Amino acid sequence: MIDDRAAVEMQIGRPVRAESLVVARCHLGLPTVVRVPPVLHDGTPFPTLFWLTCPLARRRVGRLEGAGGVRSMERRVQANPDLASRLTKAHRRYAAQRDALVEEGAEVLPAGGVGGIEGSGIKCLHAHYADTLAGNENPIGDMVAPWVEPLDCSQRCVADIEGVVVANPEWKEPR
Repeated sequence: MIDDRAAVEMQIGRPVRAESLVVARCHLGLPTVVRVPPVLHDGTPFPTLFWLTCPLARRRVGRLEGAGGVRSMERRVQANPDLASRLTKAHRRYAAQRDALVEEGAEVLPAGGVGGIEGSGIKCLHAHYADTLAGNENPIGDMVAPWVEPLDCSQRCVADIEGVVVANPEWKEPR
């Protein structure tokens, strides 16, 4: 069994900044999304409640963003009042969900909805997709999903080799 923290650190390529809770896993049992505390241990506000850790999903969403996906989604939202309303509701729900986790006495609070955005804006498709994978209603994450899924790796992206968690040299992106 691979330790979740070690797996997440290997997946994102750096140490985690706070204790996080795995809220979604892939079919191979590894984390795909973690819930990050709204205020980090050093007092830094952190508006992104759900963080996408899966390397395959991150890579595919990154390609979508690189191809103008954020601007394309923003145009869709601007052209569709129902979509804009649903997105605003998702931002509000996200902020309320995150804010409910803030410990009493926090000096600085995170602001905004998904990715720290106010209103019906879009900042990061990774954050919207992570919110969807975490089981929440997010119209942008729902629209991103067909571009990213299936997350059908045949090998784990991380491996435990003699007690050390490493990037699995056998992992490759499925076609």
